[in-house]
Amino acid sequence: MMATRIVGALLLLLVLAIGALYYVNVRDEGHAASAVPDEAQAVQRGAYLVTLGDCIACHTARGGAPFSGGRPIDTPFGSVYSSNITPDLATGIGAWSRDEFWRALHNGRSRDGRLLYPAFPYPNFTRVTRDDADAMFAYLRTLKPVSRVNAPHALRFPFGTQVAVAVWRAFFFRPGVFESDRSNDRDWNRGAYLVRGLGHCDACHAQRNVFGAVTHSLDLGGGLIPMQNWYAPPLVSPGGAGVAGWDQGDIVALLTTGISRRGMAMGPMAEVVYRSTQHLLPEDARAIASYLHSLNRLPAPHRDRGETRDAIDNARGELIYEKHCADCHGSNGEGAFPAYPSLARNPSVTEPLAANAIKAVLHGGYPPVTAGNPRPYGMPPFFGTLSDADVAAVLTHVRASWGNTGLPVSTIDVERYR
Repeated sequence: MMATRIVGALLLLLVLAIGALYYVNVRDEGHAASAVPDEAQAVQRGAYLVTLGDCIACHTARGGAPFSGGRPIDTPFGSVYSSNITPDLATGIGAWSRDEFWRALHNGRSRDGRLLYPAFPYPNFTRVTRDDADAMFAYLRTLKPVSRVNAPHALRFPFGTQVAVAVWRAFFFRPGVFESDRSNDRDWNRGAYLVRGLGHCDACHAQRNVFGAVTHSLDLGGGLIPMQNWYAPPLVSPGGAGVAGWDQGDIVALLTTGISRRGMAMGPMAEVVYRSTQHLLPEDARAIASYLHSLNRLPAPHRDRGETRDAIDNARGELIYEKHCADCHGSNGEGAFPAYPSLARNPSVTEPLAANAIKAVLHGGYPPVTAGNPRPYGMPPFFGTLSDADVAAVLTHVRASWGNTGLPVSTIDVERYR
């Protein structure tokens, strides 16, 4: 009798769970289409919005036609391949309607009803307004159609199943809208809309749980970018490389030129600036800066300098710096802006997690080419020149000199990011 009751209770729970999944994943919210926009104005506005969303970055494979898909998005669960969003009738979105495009952004569902993988950032795009979505669709329909069949995803079982996506959505996704905060002004709300929605900044600048979901969609508390090992600093902290403590002019400069006196864009952020944020309208750049500047919620991280460094290693790091670094960055880490960033009191090199500094030394790199910085100076790679111990020594020296208070870097740290 007891066993029968237990089985019955389990079946009831199963039915309820299936019903909940159906409600969350199958039921579409009813959102009426906006009025048919003026085509020319919609296309122009849509081109700008697609640029702000950096759609081309994910939807263009290396060497492929723009927006034709095929770029692998690496995740801890395997690779998701971006789709063809050119207006090709057979392989792109040429047969899609405005409603179907809106449903993909707002509800994370494809034209045929399939649940989309959240590597496509619909948890952010769900906040995009219907008018903006329609404008983006109008622009995408003006692109040259490219016939390219979408590549199958390469996800490990069971992550590649619709059931797995349905369960993930039941826990971590709800369609929503952007709601203005009446306690803040129009610029702040415009910046919040762009950062939280179309800009999907928390795709990189937020922690993720073991299921790959952002732990808090408005947190922006920083974290390692999945499968790339670049560190996206917290945007809510005045310490470290977070921009919350920056002057708004420095934030605007970084977004629109890739360089500022407080930091320079390298790695994945350099691509974002190059393809997207350098094209911000001045008023939108200021709005984003206003919003980010307001996120000064976390205390500056405490760094305990109680750890001692071996005097020999310290001398070794100083010698390596003088040989390989001082010509550009100066004997006292003063740099030569805008060509070479200062390393003295530079929060980017003293982050508790030294990932970006290590990758910059090993692999080098350039700030993005922008209208405001058309010929950026670059950092040469030292991958084949310096050993792990050399990199650890020179970075430990840099992170503790000229007023810097960063913790030592170990050879194990360097090996991890090499």
